[in-house]
Amino acid sequence: MTIRVLICDDSALMRALLSELIGRQPGIEVVGTAADPLVARELIRTLAPDVLTLDVEMPRMSGLEFLAQLMRLRPMPVVMVSNLTESGSEASLRALELGAVDVLAKPQNRSPQAMEEYAQRLGESLRAASQARVGRAPLPRAATPASAPPTATRSAPAALPRTGNGRLVFIGASTGGTEAIKTVLLGLPASMPPIFIVQHMPEMFTASFARRLDGICALHVKEAEDGEKAQPGMVYLAPGHSHLSVQRMAGGGWQCRLARSEPVNRHRPSVDVLFDSAAQVGAAAVGVLLTGMGKDGARGLLSMRSAGAWTMAQDQSSCVVYGMPREAVSIGAACEVVPLGEIAARLQQRLSGVRGTMTA
Repeated sequence: MTIRVLICDDSALMRALLSELIGRQPGIEVVGTAADPLVARELIRTLAPDVLTLDVEMPRMSGLEFLAQLMRLRPMPVVMVSNLTESGSEASLRALELGAVDVLAKPQNRSPQAMEEYAQRLGESLRAASQARVGRAPLPRAATPASAPPTATRSAPAALPRTGNGRLVFIGASTGGTEAIKTVLLGLPASMPPIFIVQHMPEMFTASFARRLDGICALHVKEAEDGEKAQPGMVYLAPGHSHLSVQRMAGGGWQCRLARSEPVNRHRPSVDVLFDSAAQVGAAAVGVLLTGMGKDGARGLLSMRSAGAWTMAQDQSSCVVYGMPREAVSIGAACEVVPLGEIAARLQQRLSGVRGTMTA
């Protein structure tokens, strides 16, 4: 079934460019273009597109204002296509909070190879958006084990020691992941052990995303730096330009390592790269794979489980796109499947040695 896309951007050049790039993608077609949100509103009514691409700064009504109205009156999948600037990245992150499925930077490099890579990334984003669950999120449910029935009554999470008992937490996400990560981190105390995160998003956006999380969470959130030692109470977010992995230090402890090597699963940073490095942590690691299209992170989560780590996958009903977690469950990589609203509590239970109902 063909995915029907409406483009909303005040630049005629950008509308033409996006139309041409989308036209290269099989199974996707542009059914209309709009120079501002008021025109887009009428075209949505008449054309009923499957996905809308939306710029942030436009005449007559801002992209954010239009998005807020759209999600209130006619929820539909929206992909923000924004300028790669500080203000553009902040506005795009706000758009994700309002309900946009994904954000993309406008193409900067116009070389044939760069444009082909951008066209593929745009196509992936539109396909993911077309499958996304938009609108009101479902109410949290209790977690369920991936391979065993409940065995006991759930216990409340015990207080975590500041040292974290030498444990490390690893989280991976893609489409819909910014809000999912925020939900998880908001439920965690400052006493958590080091947390490492890979979220698929453009380079400029990861710095803004880290700052936004740092301002609202009990934990301290920052972009990871190559060679820095992991500390309790810290969250290390992979920069959009590099793979993130962990490495054991000669004097004890773990450090972040960054590498601008080739993409893995067409992503850099890649969740598989992070999770593969986490496998060396063994039973001291906990892995969580959140919403996202594709399969990045599934194989790495299996490596973690095989090495003795406890692993979780977000459940289908709470995912924006049930792709990466579904792949992990299908290959037996997840010890348990957990609704988004329960993941923070489950993390604290596992780190405190409380098994509860979900032990597999």
